Amino acid sequence: MPHFPVNHPARPIYRALAGLIGLYILVFGVWGTVLSWGDPLFARDGSWALGLRTNLAFSLVSVLFGIVLIIGASRRGNLGHYMNLTAGVVFLVTSILMMSVLQTSANFLNFSMSTVIVSMLFGLILLGTGVYDKVGPEEHAEAERNRRAHPVAEIHRRR
Repeated sequence: MPHFPVNHPARPIYRALAGLIGLYILVFGVWGTVLSWGDPLFARDGSWALGLRTNLAFSLVSVLFGIVLIIGASRRGNLGHYMNLTAGVVFLVTSILMMSVLQTSANFLNFSMSTVIVSMLFGLILLGTGVYDKVGPEEHAEAERNRRAHPVAEIHRRR
């Protein structure tokens, strides 16, 4: 069973970080949509927005994804926790898949290596924010603190 910290004290910082990533993705998507409007949906030309290569399809998906991340970061419950974990996995899987087809005609989102790197970084950051963003009742947080202060855990810390 995975272990997720409950009510981590830095939770507001992690939510703000996820919100900033969502804001960047939203601005990138809007700017990319403006630049590539009128082009074919899956064009593979040289449209660049905020340092990343894009096409109309990737820009529109980025607008939706940015809105979803901002909504997740603005919620106080565990919705943001689950959204950040899911978004992190989606970013990592997408970046790996698009890197594998980078120099082929299957690169339908017009990724470049810089887009792959940024997607991987965003995926790792969102996974981290999702892990530490779990909210729970105070009893769960207290049980978590007691588990960490267990005598067996103390033995391993002294080594």
